Amino acid sequence: MIKQIHQSISHLLIQLENAVQELSDQQFSEPIPILGDSTIGQHLRHTLEFYNELDDAYQSGMINYDQRKRDHNLQTCRETAIAKIRQIRSNLNWENKELKIRVEYDDVDITQQQIQTNYFRELVYNLEHTIHHMALIKVGVSISSRIILPEDFGVAASTIKYRKSCAQ
Repeated sequence: MIKQIHQSISHLLIQLENAVQELSDQQFSEPIPILGDSTIGQHLRHTLEFYNELDDAYQSGMINYDQRKRDHNLQTCRETAIAKIRQIRSNLNWENKELKIRVEYDDVDITQQQIQTNYFRELVYNLEHTIHHMALIKVGVSISSRIILPEDFGVAASTIKYRKSCAQ
């Protein structure tokens, strides 16, 4: 099962890398009004930083996605983003391990809660998070370029399976 998760994440990251390679620097960093003036690069940066946080947390045992390190070069420099995608792909093969995640779900109360989790569970979370942002990136790409992305870009595996079953 974990091999499937690794393969799925790797597939998504390859799709992201291919999309970034096809974009111009301007298309990558241009604000898109329908996305709240965020850029394709910002959505990619956000996604990649979650994998970075998980990788760092593997050593420390504590995940805090809210306080992750932000690297603005990932959203402005396509080459930096591509290098980070490749690095993440090569670092997915950790063994499962118990972790804790710090969460804050209230913008008024700054009390942090700690929840038990594990590496594999967080990989699944990051996979789903990636698909979500890929769907937003797909909107941005369709608005800012003539690039044709794969039909399944930003679509969950369960949706792809459902669509195939309806087509039969």
